Amino acid sequence: MSTTNTQEPGFRKLWGYAFDPSLSNNPDFASLNKLCFKVKWADYVSVGPVGEYLEIIDYDPASNTFYAPLDLDDKYLIANEGLTPSESNPQFHQQMVYAVAMTTIQNFEKALGRYIIWAPKNNIFQQGNYVQKLRIYPHALREANAFYDPGKKAILFGYFNATDENNGQQLPEGLVFTCLSHDIIAHEITHAILDGINNKLIDDSNPDILAFHEAFSDIIALFQHFSFEEVLKHQIAKTKGDLRKQNLLGELAQQFGQAIGQYGSLRDALGGVNPDTKEWEPNIPNPTDYATTMEPHARGAILVAAIFDTFIKIYKKRVQDLIRIASNGTGILPDGELHPDLVSRLAKEAAKSARHVLTMCIRAIDFLPPVDINFGDFLRAMITADIEMVPEDEMNYRIMLIESFRQRGIFPENVKTLSVESLAWTKVNKEFPGLESKLNHIIQLINDYQLQNHTSFKDRLHYFEAHNSFREILHNRFYEKFEYNSDFENLTGLIFGNDFKSSKINASTTYPHFPSFFVQSLALNRRVDMDGNIKNQAIVSIIQKRNYEEGKVFYGGTTLIFDMDKFELIYSIKKAIKDDIRLEQNKMYQTGAGKSYISRAKSYQMDRASFFGPFASLHAGH
Repeated sequence: MSTTNTQEPGFRKLWGYAFDPSLSNNPDFASLNKLCFKVKWADYVSVGPVGEYLEIIDYDPASNTFYAPLDLDDKYLIANEGLTPSESNPQFHQQMVYAVAMTTIQNFEKALGRYIIWAPKNNIFQQGNYVQKLRIYPHALREANAFYDPGKKAILFGYFNATDENNGQQLPEGLVFTCLSHDIIAHEITHAILDGINNKLIDDSNPDILAFHEAFSDIIALFQHFSFEEVLKHQIAKTKGDLRKQNLLGELAQQFGQAIGQYGSLRDALGGVNPDTKEWEPNIPNPTDYATTMEPHARGAILVAAIFDTFIKIYKKRVQDLIRIASNGTGILPDGELHPDLVSRLAKEAAKSARHVLTMCIRAIDFLPPVDINFGDFLRAMITADIEMVPEDEMNYRIMLIESFRQRGIFPENVKTLSVESLAWTKVNKEFPGLESKLNHIIQLINDYQLQNHTSFKDRLHYFEAHNSFREILHNRFYEKFEYNSDFENLTGLIFGNDFKSSKINASTTYPHFPSFFVQSLALNRRVDMDGNIKNQAIVSIIQKRNYEEGKVFYGGTTLIFDMDKFELIYSIKKAIKDDIRLEQNKMYQTGAGKSYISRAKSYQMDRASFFGPFASLHAGH
């Protein structure tokens, strides 16, 4: 008698919508809109669904109803790859948010090379503040809204009645569920992921902060479209390989946009529907928009357009030989349908280009200053992160990226030219020879910790607790090694001298004769470069708080990036605590003073933001 050696599957397949339910009502897209997501099998824990990262709680306050939780281990569901997509089945709604949210988390972990950890309670790394599971409520609101609440560590999805206009695929005045939109789910989970990586990214200190959060969340949702193979091929065939034309891949939340009265998707990286002509028109880069557009979504759309335009340029570069071959050297494809083989080749290059740009964006998060970021910082971070992984840019991708930002008037501060060399963050050189031995001590400390723990974390809780304990060790060691050190002050842009009180910086509670600062985060990355070599880096962010008026604070900080293979500090990416120009800019933004700023209080409803966090009111109507 033979025995069967059973093995736990690697993934659990779950049905969902590639976009949202409205496209299933369109004969041209219905078969493409049903998609199977692959979620790591080991993530699922119990009914809800409840997993290692997420807890779906399906309570509807409007009807005072708890919907029955979904059990993904039901044998019939396993056999059928989950529930079939359905607008009317609350349990499918639970499956949809779980599948898309986990897909997004998995994409981040692959790009970053480490666990995703949710922002801790009270935004302080202390024991007992660990948040294992982000809570998701598919039917939390009876309104056209969905948002991440950083205080509750939860995502709340709304549902609402569409307008009575017959301008889309949905039923006039019919119910629309935001939890059934791939784009809205991916957008909201990205807000939560960003908050976990750097909780200072929602400190609304300049016009780019919330705009960046919105743009980055849109970018993740957009580029996940390119992993949908059949949808990608369909859109390549429809546009004859020209992805600058209107297509689903560049649109976000089609159903939501139409349901609130727009004549197209909620947002479009390529263009939009003219409200007067009701015709789609492509975006034309305007170099003045960045200087004049302040509403966070509209400002974020400028960044999204720059990133998507970079993708288009990279894609066109990669397929130009295919187009030449297919067009007999003219560059103009003949009339009629494209050959299926050409469609497959074009789709493969589009998917590869999208993965490259998406990975550049995600990895750039580690190369940002820890506070008060702007779009120019993000451009420099993308270039630097890409150089670290791909030193030789033979296809000139980085030049394409710079050009897309330039066309929209986004220029980094304190650079002399728009060359790649000028925009990459400056490497730490030997101008601080007195720091070398002290920095080597920090590097050795990190290396010992890495060797002891990095490959042996039992789970995310162990990872969080170990990093938290070591962060405290690092914090104390920085005090011991860099007290009253002017070189370290110049390197980091922070204050470590005994004149800290004159700069209105509080004393440390542990070392009262030293200024306070905070080791905000620690990341240990093992990434494989284009040659297959493993690169080990340690990233430590330090922030400091300066009191400038009663009850008002100003932050400075630095991101220290260590090459753990060469045992050296390679970057100090900083926002100086004594930068009075930046302080005045922060003040102007907070108060609305100056013609180029609107008041922060006018940019969203402050009363609602104080209760649910900034995204609750920011997303209302958007």
